[in-house]
Amino acid sequence: MGIRLEQVIPWGRSFDEYRRIFDLSDEDLKERILGCADGPASFNAEATERGASVVSCDPIYELDAGQIERRVVECHDDLIEQVRQRRDLFVWDEFGTPEGIGRHRLAVMRRFLTDFEAGKGQGRYVTGALPELPFEDGAFDLALVSHFLFLYSDRLDLEFHQASVRELLRVAAEVRIYPLQTLAAVRSAHVQALEEAADREGWDVAIRPVPYEFQRGAREMMRVRRKQT
Repeated sequence: MGIRLEQVIPWGRSFDEYRRIFDLSDEDLKERILGCADGPASFNAEATERGASVVSCDPIYELDAGQIERRVVECHDDLIEQVRQRRDLFVWDEFGTPEGIGRHRLAVMRRFLTDFEAGKGQGRYVTGALPELPFEDGAFDLALVSHFLFLYSDRLDLEFHQASVRELLRVAAEVRIYPLQTLAAVRSAHVQALEEAADREGWDVAIRPVPYEFQRGAREMMRVRRKQT
């Protein structure tokens, strides 16, 4: 895949965050789960400890743990400064300050790094990227896409989003996407466009509330399934 280290902006989230971001029930966690665009999230490591079956997919898994760690350190201060400059776009009840979210993210990424090499050897971290995934049809029950689709709508067009959802539904029975907002904290225009495309694509699309909000207003996820025929 040949990604360059300077292209990687690592920003991972924890098991507890994933549970709330995707409103994951105990039954959901018994499914075969794909975390797509997971980056350096600790969800896989923590879920695996709890006996869950999780595979994470991201282009950064082409790098080794040392390279990812160096990039984490290089990016940290700049990422926190960006949050500080836009702090009115976030809800601070949980993390308190930009420094607080920085400490949390570093802890998450360190937990990921302790698991990465072993997990990669076990096939739990797979190099790949939307809209073409390296998995067999129906390999998973549930695919989770955190902070990728919709968030980067200024760079990823509607065609990319539609192709990505088709591909996710090829490999999984259900897809959940969070957040529905862009980096500017406004709802992506692609959300309505995908809803409008549902009948044509044969999708059942629903917007569901979730018990999580860090980016202000980001309190919903999209759930997509294939329509039953």
